[in-house]
Amino acid sequence: MSNIIVFVEHHNGTARAASAQCIGAALATSHDVIAVVSGKGAEEAAATLGKHGATKAVALTGAAQHSPDALARDIAKLVKDNGAKGFMAAATATGKDIAPRVAALLDSTLFSDVTGITAQGDAFTVVRPWLAGKAIATLTSQAPVFCATTRLNVFAASGAEKKCEVIKAAASTDGKAIVTSVAEKAEEKLDVKEAPVVVSGGRGLKGPENFKLIEDLAAAFGAAATGASRAVVDAGWRPHAEQVGQTGKTVSPQLYIAVGISGAIQHLAGMRTSKVIVAINKDAEAPIFKVADYGIVGDAFEVVPALTAAVKAAKKH
Repeated sequence: MSNIIVFVEHHNGTARAASAQCIGAALATSHDVIAVVSGKGAEEAAATLGKHGATKAVALTGAAQHSPDALARDIAKLVKDNGAKGFMAAATATGKDIAPRVAALLDSTLFSDVTGITAQGDAFTVVRPWLAGKAIATLTSQAPVFCATTRLNVFAASGAEKKCEVIKAAASTDGKAIVTSVAEKAEEKLDVKEAPVVVSGGRGLKGPENFKLIEDLAAAFGAAATGASRAVVDAGWRPHAEQVGQTGKTVSPQLYIAVGISGAIQHLAGMRTSKVIVAINKDAEAPIFKVADYGIVGDAFEVVPALTAAVKAAKKH
C-alpha cells in the first residue's frame, strides 16, 4: 500500500491533538502513514504514534535548534526516499511554516486549511473554504505528490492502533532560518484553535470586566477556550491570542457560543465551520443569527449566567 508522510508536532513527547487529527485524515484516504517528528522528545513521541495509526515513525534528532527550512528539506527527502504519494501537516502556526516549504521542494501545490479529503488510488480531492468561508471549493490535485494542511478540529483522530516501526535519523543542522528561543505561555490555557468548545464575547458585553461571564461559562464546560471579536481585542479588552476571525484565528470547534457578537463578515470567516453555533444577542436582526444553529434573543447578562448554571447542573448528572 502507498503511504503519506505526516509531520507530527509534539509537546514533551506527546503528540498534539491537531497532529493526531491530521494522521486520521491521512488514514481516511486508505494510505498508510509515516509520521515524522523532530526536536527534543522526538524519540519519545515517535514511540507513541502507533496508537494514532502510524505504521512507521521517523524521529529526526541531533539538531540543537529548530530550523524550518532544514526540517522542510529533511521531510521532502523522506517523501522522495519512501516514494510517498502525499505530505500533510496540521494547519497550526508551525504546520503553516513547514508545509509551504516542503511543497516548494517537491514542486507541488499546497492545499491549505482543508476541511475534507478523499482519494481514489493516488488521485486526491480536497474541500476547503474560499472567499472568507462564503464559498466551498472542491479541488483535485494533479501534482505527483499531494500536499495539504488540515484545519483543526475538523477531522477525527484514528482509534485504530497499529504496529509502528520507529526509526531514528539525523536532522539537518544547516538551516538558514533558526529559532533561537521560544517563549512558553505563562499559563496552561486551551488555544481557541484546538479547544472542542469555544465561548466568545463581543462588544455587547460592554466592558472587559464583564468577560468573567464568558470565562465562567467556559469553565463550566471544562475543556473550553475563551474567544473574542476583533472589536474587543482592538479595544484592549482581551489579548490578540483570543481573537477569532479573518484577522485572528480560524476555529472549528464542536460547539461555538457567540455572546454579544453581531456577526460581521470578518468574524464569521473565522468560525462558520464550527459544528454547532449558538448565538446570544439582544438584537434579533444581528447577522450572527443567519449562521447560528441555535439563537437566543435576550440580554447576555441574564442569559449567560442561567446557561452557566444549566451546564453545571447537567455535568453533575
